[in-house]
Amino acid sequence: MKFHVVYQNTSPSAQSPVRVVEQATGRQVDWINRFLDREYVRRLADNTLRIYAHDLLHFLRWWESIHHTGAIAEGDLTESTLLDYVRFQSSQQPKPAGSTINHRVAVAECALRNEFPDAPCQVARGFHQAYLRRKPMGLGRPHLAMSRLRVKTSKRNIVPLSVDEVARFWSSFRTSRDLAIVGLMLLQGLRSKEVLDLNRDDLLLPEAQIRVRGKGNKLRFLPLAPEAIQLLDHYLRLERPDRSATALFVSLMVRAGLSLPALMKLMGHAHIQTTLVYVQITPLEVYQQYARAVAQHIRPLPVTPS
Repeated sequence: MKFHVVYQNTSPSAQSPVRVVEQATGRQVDWINRFLDREYVRRLADNTLRIYAHDLLHFLRWWESIHHTGAIAEGDLTESTLLDYVRFQSSQQPKPAGSTINHRVAVAECALRNEFPDAPCQVARGFHQAYLRRKPMGLGRPHLAMSRLRVKTSKRNIVPLSVDEVARFWSSFRTSRDLAIVGLMLLQGLRSKEVLDLNRDDLLLPEAQIRVRGKGNKLRFLPLAPEAIQLLDHYLRLERPDRSATALFVSLMVRAGLSLPALMKLMGHAHIQTTLVYVQITPLEVYQQYARAVAQHIRPLPVTPS
């Protein structure tokens, strides 16, 4: 029995477009999809729903390998269900990272709790830690709570770049577009996806502000640093090829008037195949290029006096 994740473009308004189904029959895995529907109603982004679906798909495949079915009943769950799932992941080769295991277990626990609220609590000695949880606004006495089932994760050691490495980093950029993208991430703290989702009208340069769409499609306004304003203004005036495009950052196109060899040199590519990835030519442009070439080689017939 095999399962996979599918994406449905047309779905009811209260149903998640991301579904987990049985591959052979197309039958849906109800307990997973009900959880995805709940998260969709909570207005989680589609990318988050995909991550949840793939995490639950991993749990489902482990469950099916033991119980030979994708269905789960409340009586099938024990206090050690998630601990057994952790043991399975820890025995895999290559071994997944601790953060990956913790995320999969947390999503599986939420989905099982959504489907079976009265199922036995997951208890594993050595994995849970007791702590004091305070009430909102710090009112009242804190009460004892238990942490989730988690494995130890390695701490990330951040080594700062040297002065020479920073200089080489900045000198590696060849276009104002690249400098503007990196500047927004370094100077404004934007995520890469937030930068790519920016539109031209999100820039409020006279007010020195930028409108950013973050996680959950939440809007926030950020003040622009003077250096960021200079980078963006330079990019908009000198390198942005398509003034009618909605997106702020667009790829350099041949239709901007550049030949392929010149575009290859401008973008710093060693092979023309790399440049072609960034080039999108419409059928109309193909015809226009053909007509231009024909016009250069065909001369009008001389007019003989009558």
